[in-house]
Amino acid sequence: MSERRVASRTMFRPGPPLRDFALEVYFARWQTATRHHLAASDSETLSLTELLALAGAEDREAFRHLALGYGAPRGGERLRRAIAAGYAQASAEQVLCFSGAQEAIHTAMHALLDPGDHAIIILPTYPSTETIPAGLCAVSGVALDPARGWTLDIDAVAGALRANTRLVAINFPNNPTGKILERERFDALVALCRRRGIWLFSDEVYRLIERAPALRLPAAVDAYERGLSLGGLAKSFGLPGLRIGWIACRDGALLQRMERIKHYLSICNAAPCERLAAIALEAGDRILARNRRIAAENVALLGDFLDAHGALFQWHEPDGGVVGFPRYKGAEGVESFCARLIERHGVLLLPASLYRSDLARLPADRFRIGFGRSDFAAGLEALGAALSEPTPWL
Repeated sequence: MSERRVASRTMFRPGPPLRDFALEVYFARWQTATRHHLAASDSETLSLTELLALAGAEDREAFRHLALGYGAPRGGERLRRAIAAGYAQASAEQVLCFSGAQEAIHTAMHALLDPGDHAIIILPTYPSTETIPAGLCAVSGVALDPARGWTLDIDAVAGALRANTRLVAINFPNNPTGKILERERFDALVALCRRRGIWLFSDEVYRLIERAPALRLPAAVDAYERGLSLGGLAKSFGLPGLRIGWIACRDGALLQRMERIKHYLSICNAAPCERLAAIALEAGDRILARNRRIAAENVALLGDFLDAHGALFQWHEPDGGVVGFPRYKGAEGVESFCARLIERHGVLLLPASLYRSDLARLPADRFRIGFGRSDFAAGLEALGAALSEPTPWL
């Protein structure tokens, strides 16, 4: 994309009204009203005291005296350096920080897409990755295949291309399935985008918490000159309260365009959050090792639980991340099942309807379960107790 085209793109464009963000509406209603939050999408968090304990004495003292003025719109240099250290090709100058990943998604889509463009969204995915582009331009969906371990048919992506296709959006490790695309398929997708000069927007918020390091994909920004890597501290690091997200991109004109859009949104991040985020990233190996251990222990518990209730459940074990998308086989259907668990047993799961797409038909008999937190075993026990009641689950 030329600098001239970047500069000429309209900052915000009117489009069809966004539908309610059903997943967040659901959470707003239920997540504080249930005893067992088994739908959480983040890893175990840290207290402020625990996070500061990972810093040196000088950092802890500096935090006490931190000035609470405006920060740099792109993010502080120390934070951007810490983020860039996680990539092979991106420098600190090629990182733009945001107030959470959601702001980053909104900004990137508005920076890249005009009404005459076309985007392809790989599904299922975090819902705003579909709904925001759909309000800006023509959008098509290509669904992962549950019958083949949630893999992606690259030929189907190629078949969805149009002359005006400008963007392909992916999410691996995937929310909600936990799928990590096979490396050869990822490479084929990058090659397909490169042949056409298509931008590859890659939601990588669950990167670094794979079941096995060999499954880890290259970051899009490292693999492709038109790759955008979306990252953040909420999921793998378990620090959603810091509200720190970022995009790494090698195209300077696009970064400038996104920064100008950010001027209309958060302007800059909170200085205490940026300082704490830098501490977390610099201690990232310790935080991630703990969170991988918790996830590995919990996914083993979950696998045993689902196998023990095989008449009700079927699933493909997630490759990474801290969420999975099992199938529910009970006669009353997954929506009634999830409602019953909330209302009668205080157990929260996310039914498949919250991942409904206007672009492709997705399985309607699934639910999202999160296994990244240390209280997971207690929630699973409560779920088991609910299933043991004399209720016509089948």
